[in-house]
Amino acid sequence: MSKMKKVVVIGGTGLIGSKAVKLLQDAGHEAVVASSRNGINAYTGAGLEEALAGADALIDVSNMMSFDKAVITEFFGTSSRNLTNAEKAAGVRHHVVLSIVNADQLAANPYMAGKLAQEEAVATSGQAFTVVRATQFHEFTETLVGAYSVDGAVKVPDIDFQPIAGDDVAAALVEAALGGPKNGTVDLAGPERGPFESFIRTYLDAKSDARPVNADAAVDYFGAPVVTGSLVPVGDYLKGAITIAEWLRT
Repeated sequence: MSKMKKVVVIGGTGLIGSKAVKLLQDAGHEAVVASSRNGINAYTGAGLEEALAGADALIDVSNMMSFDKAVITEFFGTSSRNLTNAEKAAGVRHHVVLSIVNADQLAANPYMAGKLAQEEAVATSGQAFTVVRATQFHEFTETLVGAYSVDGAVKVPDIDFQPIAGDDVAAALVEAALGGPKNGTVDLAGPERGPFESFIRTYLDAKSDARPVNADAAVDYFGAPVVTGSLVPVGDYLKGAITIAEWLRT
């Protein structure tokens, strides 16, 4: 058995964070559930020194929902600077952050711009790091359906999609944190690639929702113009195992 490590999970009560915490604990590691709920706040810096004492690595899956680009870029940038500065002071070996595949091409979307600010803050911090850029989660499909519903149908961008299960994302983040820093970016995607509308159709079928699904090249992705490959990796990537059908069954 490898040596037990202490890993701090920022956003440890959220969808991905809680899964990462459980994986770490099940493997015999110490996981610090870092959340503003328990006095640890990356944005203000509160509680970071204490949480990071003796830590080997940190996984940042913190999140905020805003459609204001200035607000969201400031949040992610400030949080990442606070974290990396505190990590360097504490001697933490490795900063792992979750981002989004092709975030740099989608920066017209305020959230993507925020993720880019986060990546930039980490990459220029002087702290050893790995950025894990994931495709959209299976768990996000319901949100997508809602966002693209119009006049009794679902109209989506005419692009490729390769969604991934939250469990696979958490596993990849944990594996990254326990390994060596890449000081760069790795892409992560699900096991199946196909047209966006086919995944939406599969999801609606599972919910017995008979609404038509149409693809339209004029439709953007939450404010960002997209082309066929905008939401899928180009080149090498880590591949998750859980298909959308398997995820729907659970």
